[in-house]
Amino acid sequence: MNDKDLSEPSPASLPVGRLSVAPMLDWTDRGCRYFHRLLSRHALLYTEMVNTGAILHGDAARHLRFDDFEHPVALQLGGSEPADLAASARLGEQWGYDEINLNCGCPSERVQRGAFGACLMAEPTLVADSVKAMLDVVSVPVTVKHRIGIDRVESYDFVRDFVGTVADAGCRHFIVHARNAWLKGLSPKQNREIPPLRYELVHRLKHDFPQLFIAINGGIQTDEQVHAQLRLLDGVMVGREAYHNPWWLSQWDSAFFGDAPRALTREDVEAQMCDYMRREKQAHGTSWQSIARHMLGLRNGLPGARRWRQVWSDHRLRELGPHEVMARAHASATAEV
Repeated sequence: MNDKDLSEPSPASLPVGRLSVAPMLDWTDRGCRYFHRLLSRHALLYTEMVNTGAILHGDAARHLRFDDFEHPVALQLGGSEPADLAASARLGEQWGYDEINLNCGCPSERVQRGAFGACLMAEPTLVADSVKAMLDVVSVPVTVKHRIGIDRVESYDFVRDFVGTVADAGCRHFIVHARNAWLKGLSPKQNREIPPLRYELVHRLKHDFPQLFIAINGGIQTDEQVHAQLRLLDGVMVGREAYHNPWWLSQWDSAFFGDAPRALTREDVEAQMCDYMRREKQAHGTSWQSIARHMLGLRNGLPGARRWRQVWSDHRLRELGPHEVMARAHASATAEV
């Protein structure tokens, strides 16, 4: 640790959300979050977006269950009915989540058919009513994740007025994906790549709303980018890079939270994931393959990584225990080298 690190505030004094891993559908499930928590003690982790209907009319435990080890962890909700969002937020708090987040940024057509996600940005009063309904029934923070605009609307006034209206309802924490969401003509994947990043609009929001916690999301892949944004904003959210290059998270606590560097190895993390897989299998019947898929980027760039990934992805080994699969994966990687 250098002299600058010694003068930084302790993790306990830093705001939750200073650095976070984005909610990503089909990716940030409980197994992924457990893996990420092994790598970083302090990063805020988010669930996948969970539809209020699935919570209120489906198997709530399946959607809300998580391991205490995951804290701090936020529940992201998808919905547009204030009463349903309030009821789901109340359940989320009862299950122990540290934050309730409303999705106002997902552009998928399936979400649009449910009249929520990014299309909610066109209805700031409804979002404000939803936030107020949730704040009335929970004591944990209620936050909003949104885009800088929808379709081809490039006006800063649009996102400024959206944030101002929702803030008037009591929201104090906004995570801004610094791209527009094009609701027609682009897939969700294209919506993460084609609309241009406009970081300057997020910086303007912080200037205009200095009392609010403003975090930025979109295209951030390096320590240098994170540090640059934290000089201007309150928080940074990382998405795909955290998933595809997970070992980066192992540096976050020392680089951004002032911790001393940890003597952590990839093998330590992999072995602890094997223990977790075994517990999940015994307690809930969860297959190790559904969890192991999240750690396939752990050895990116190392000799033998390709063979290691192939073994962990081999469904013919599904009857083996995870520790035995780990041994085979390392033997295969060593043989390739």
